[in-house]
Amino acid sequence: MVQLVGSLRKELAESLSTCRVLVVGAGGIGCELLKNLVLTGFKNIEVIDLDIIDVSNLNRQFLFQKKHVGKSKAQVAKESVLQFCPTANITAYHDSIMNPDYNVEFFRNFMLVMNALDNRAARNHVNRMCLAADIPLIESGTAGYLGQVAVIKKGLTECYECQPKPTQKTFPGCTIRNTPSEPIHCIVWAKYLFNQLFGEEDADQEVSPDTADPEAAWNPADTEARAMASETDGDIKRVSTKEWARSTGYDPVKLFNKLFKDDIMYLLTMDKLWKKRKAPLPLDWYQLESQVRPQGDVKAVGLKDQQVLCVWGYCQLFQHSIETLRSELKEKGDGAELVWDKDDAPALDFVTAAANLRMHIFSMNMKSRFDIKSMAGNIIPAIATTNAIIAGLIVMEGLKVMSGELESCRTIFLNKHPNLRKKLLVPCILDPPCANCYVCASRPEVTVKLNVHKTTVLALQDKILKERFGMVAPDVQIEDGKGTILISSEEGETDANNGKFLSDFGIRNGSRLQSDDFLQDYTLLINVLHAEDLEKDVEFEVVGDAPDKAPTPPSNQEDANSIANGNKDSAQPSTSSNAPAEVDDVMIVDSEEEEAASSSSSAAMPTSGTKRKHLDDETGEASVKRPRTNQSHEAADTDEDDDIIALD
Repeated sequence: MVQLVGSLRKELAESLSTCRVLVVGAGGIGCELLKNLVLTGFKNIEVIDLDIIDVSNLNRQFLFQKKHVGKSKAQVAKESVLQFCPTANITAYHDSIMNPDYNVEFFRNFMLVMNALDNRAARNHVNRMCLAADIPLIESGTAGYLGQVAVIKKGLTECYECQPKPTQKTFPGCTIRNTPSEPIHCIVWAKYLFNQLFGEEDADQEVSPDTADPEAAWNPADTEARAMASETDGDIKRVSTKEWARSTGYDPVKLFNKLFKDDIMYLLTMDKLWKKRKAPLPLDWYQLESQVRPQGDVKAVGLKDQQVLCVWGYCQLFQHSIETLRSELKEKGDGAELVWDKDDAPALDFVTAAANLRMHIFSMNMKSRFDIKSMAGNIIPAIATTNAIIAGLIVMEGLKVMSGELESCRTIFLNKHPNLRKKLLVPCILDPPCANCYVCASRPEVTVKLNVHKTTVLALQDKILKERFGMVAPDVQIEDGKGTILISSEEGETDANNGKFLSDFGIRNGSRLQSDDFLQDYTLLINVLHAEDLEKDVEFEVVGDAPDKAPTPPSNQEDANSIANGNKDSAQPSTSSNAPAEVDDVMIVDSEEEEAASSSSSAAMPTSGTKRKHLDDETGEASVKRPRTNQSHEAADTDEDDDIIALD
């Protein structure tokens, strides 16, 4: 007769009380998961999270209270969970899981790792560490009403990176700078402007009119003479936006007239842009100020963050936010920079004001501070019940792993609407590893197309190895028979190479590079394919079955209403995938065991045998499977991150 301890077999209950498990993330999913683990019988838990508690977390992260705001999520979660089970042994780390201290040996201390993350970079890293340590990983993610749980085991299942993820939604520079047509374009412009004025300047985030716009076939020499931008308020040809702003003492009125009057008037001289578009309407600070009429004390209706102000209201908000940010820069000292943070009130006020003023200029409906934060922060609403369901599923799959029943584990999808069989939860059999995966294959290898005469060593390191392939501290050597070291993870050892081009080291078409990340215990072979004809603004392409080959998710009516993909002037943030950033991967599927079932809203969707990519967090982000319903664009690593998204 089977002996039970509570609802578990005695052997399993004893195993849970002695095994060590790691929970990565103590946010929406993490809080529910930690509570579930101790109530199930897990006694030795370690939890790591770099984040601190914000007041916006309190509506769904129930281990936290108002008195905890500003404290470590991991530490407070530990203290709260111990109230459920005082005998549990819980260790909390207020740190990043990508810290080199948490190496492969650290991961080998655990029998199971459970991810409750909100960004793709950390997910990729934990995936690789668990593969290197040969430890089972349970990946999870939520986006609104959607959720997903997947079990990953080296050699038995797909890893997190086996299936391509959609790349983050980006917009052409000329659209952002010259011809915005959607609110998200203005919000991106305002975030770029924040960095140009107060943060780290990036040449790819220029906000001045783009004179190289291919759509504007005009003569700069002729139109420059017609441009009415004043020298005193700053010239369109200025080299540095920040230097010019400093020269004015960050004068809000001069900045306003430069950005919303002079630059717009300059755009109007680019005649061809406005033949089929409604031309923008410049704003003048002094003219707006003179038109303001005293209206006495008028009480606004509704919550402050959900109010849409008048144009002059956003002018005043623009002025006040600049004065505040200017003071913050001054306090930090010469050479200081500010970092954009959606939870920083002055930074959000600045982006809200600048974005709305630009929307007004380009004849779009202005948005509330709440809407701007949702889009600028890549956020979709987090649903507490979704987190609770996913956390419960993680524990259920964890019990299978601890029982040695990996063959019975499933990838489970939580859908927004029931399918034809009236199921919200759809299980799928775990897929085997992808033979072409550049992470978990026996000999990971990729081909990268680039121009060896234009690609620098620094671009190879930062944009290709770190950003594209998720390495943390790569070492690169050229397979030239000499073992030439191109990049070293030792600080300063190869800094002299950074500005040199790959061709300077004899790298050419057909050259092979070996990149090692010793922290991740990961080696990647890179075949270089030289190309002179890359598309404009494309620095490199990954050839073959790599993640950049992710197919475009099928479109539907819901897509037409998303901010990032259509012209609907809706207050709802897009929930298609980038989220980069910051979003959980989520994918909707029908079970193979339910071949007769199809989407409850569209019988014409692809069959359950076809594969589809995660809809990522950041924008948002998870791994796998077969497409299912019209909810594909409601899914989101924190995310991060993808059109517009955020996840727990």
